[in-house]
This record gives sequence, structure tokens and C-alpha cells, in this order.
Amino acid sequence: MEKKIAVIRGDGIGPEIVGEALRVLDAVASLYGHTFIYEDVDMGGIAIDKWGDPLPEAMLQKCLGADSVLLGAVGGEKWNSVPGEKRPEKGLLRLRAGMGVYSNNRPARIWPQLASASPLRASIVEKGIDFIIVRELIGGIYFGEHKTETAGEEACAVDVLRYTESEIERIGRIGFETARKRRGQLCSVEKSNVLDSSRLWKKVLHRLAPEYPDVTLTDMLVDNCAMQIVKNPAQFDVIVTENMFGDILSDEASMITGSIGMIPSSSLGKGSRGLYEPIHGSAPDIAGTDTANPIGTILSAAMMLRYSFDLPAEADCIENAVSAVLDEGWRTTDIMPGGDEASRCKKAGCSQMGGLIAGHLKKG
Repeated sequence: MEKKIAVIRGDGIGPEIVGEALRVLDAVASLYGHTFIYEDVDMGGIAIDKWGDPLPEAMLQKCLGADSVLLGAVGGEKWNSVPGEKRPEKGLLRLRAGMGVYSNNRPARIWPQLASASPLRASIVEKGIDFIIVRELIGGIYFGEHKTETAGEEACAVDVLRYTESEIERIGRIGFETARKRRGQLCSVEKSNVLDSSRLWKKVLHRLAPEYPDVTLTDMLVDNCAMQIVKNPAQFDVIVTENMFGDILSDEASMITGSIGMIPSSSLGKGSRGLYEPIHGSAPDIAGTDTANPIGTILSAAMMLRYSFDLPAEADCIENAVSAVLDEGWRTTDIMPGGDEASRCKKAGCSQMGGLIAGHLKKG
């Protein structure tokens, strides 16, 4: 198989973690006889510095011409003072919209080797943490009208949250289909006791439910969901929700697994092309120190193989290699335990961790 991958290394630790993911992909290619062609794309702060634009049109076209996109991270304090439309994060929003990826799928899974890293009580973690948040990605308040005007003698800011039935239906179907492939439980999260957009969301999800008799649909208000994720995460299988709620809840869910450095994500729409990225930020404070955790990016590459390239064996191989390295006691700084457990673990830098995982793949 030959596939072209648009590679956005980005800012901060982005180039380091993406470099290790490509190292692992190269090992997969060698093991299975594939060819992965990488095309570098500038986006975020680096694109602002080079082109004055967080995502120039030519760079977007490179992504649209690839079979899939692998992203590190964008942003940093260096660009906090640029105008809103020129901020690094605007490049990411434009990329998602340009690619038409409307579903962000983020797993929240506790690796058994890292159970002690969860901030939750052991009695909660022992019940299991293994669910997916399906987040609508290109609608809602992030893409609504934004304006600040003067009302009397003070400023007044307005952000519009807008959803159509068709937008809700397409993400709802992703939620149902995902639950169908897992344990058959779908929780729709909204704020229907306050918001019209949430009342429409709830109406559409329940209209779809009879088409999926093998999936049990439940409803939960977003504030309750935020509490339940830390109180009893084992109750969840698949959560489907709108853009802003999903942004917040998925970050919360990632922290209960021990470290955001371990969490991959995929953004999908029509067709097989997807956008794959770890959930963490650019962490400019540790950039260049070789202390970043590349596993979230490596697992994002595995998701790309599974969902965009239809290579489940290769994806399994990467995940098994990650598990084997964790079994051997290797840990990056963010997942290094304290106390007596630390004596049984070995600290690895970003480059070494990537090399260890690639090394297991080279062993076949």
C-alpha cells in the first residue's frame, strides 16, 4: 500500500512528538511492505511567522490532496497578542472546516500499567475506564457569529450557538454507529433544560433511536455528565455531544486516565481522509528538552492506520508495542509514578520512548 500523509509538525513540542510517530510509521511500513509518503505542511504559529497566516490556502490544499493528515500541536504564548483571526488556533478550525471533518472521536482509556497514575480513587479506577466521546466538530458556538459591540457605556460580547437538524443527525449517527461497534450504550449529553439548541439536539437523537434497536440511548445534562465522569466513569460507553461541551468533557475525561500525553484522537467526515492528533497542547515550556510524551501522537498514527487506511493489524501492532514498552517499566516524565512504584520504572525521554516502541515493531 502507498499512502500520502500530510504532516503538520506545528509548534512547541509538535516537531518532537511527530518525529517519533513518523519513526514508528516507518517501522510499520518496513514490517508490512507499505510506502508512506510524507508531505510537510505549515500550520499554526510557524505558519504565522513564515507566511503571516495560520493556514495559508496552499497549505490547506496540500492537506486536501493527501490521504490523511497527522498533526502534532499548534499555538503558544508567542502568538497570544496577534489578532483573533490570525491566532494559531484559527488555522486548526479552518483545517477542520476545509476537510469537512465533523466528528472528533476521543477515547478515554486507562492502560492497566498506568492505573496508579489516575487522580481518581483506586476503587473507582478498578471498575474500569473505557469510553469514547464523539464530539461534533465544525458547528455550534465555535463557528457561530462572534462580535463585540458597545451597549450604552460598556462593551457587550455576543457568541451565537447554532445547529441545524442535519448537523445534529450526522453526528448522532456517528454516535449510534460507534456504540453499535462497542457495548451498545449511547449517552447523549446536552443542556436541554436551558438551551433551544439542546432541545433540538435531544429531539433529533430520539428520532434516530428507533433505527438502532441494538443501542440503548440515554440523556444526560452536561453539568451532571461532568460530575459523573469523575464519580463513576465505568457507566459510560459512548458519549455524543456538541462542540463546546465535547471540548470540555473530553479534556476532563483525558485527565482521569493519568496523562493527556497518552490520548490520541481522530477527526472524521465523509470519505476515508481524517485528521489525527494527540489531545494535548504544544507545551512550549518543555519544547526542545526531550521530555515530551510521544505516545498520544504514536497512538494517533495507529488510529489513522485503522480508520483511514483500513489496516487493523498494523494498528494493533503499534498498540501492542506501546503496551509492551509500558510492561517493561519505561515511562516518560508525565507518567512516571512516585513512591515505591517509581523504583520499578525507568525514565525515558521523548526520543528514547519512540525508539523503544519502533524497536518492538522491528522485532516483528
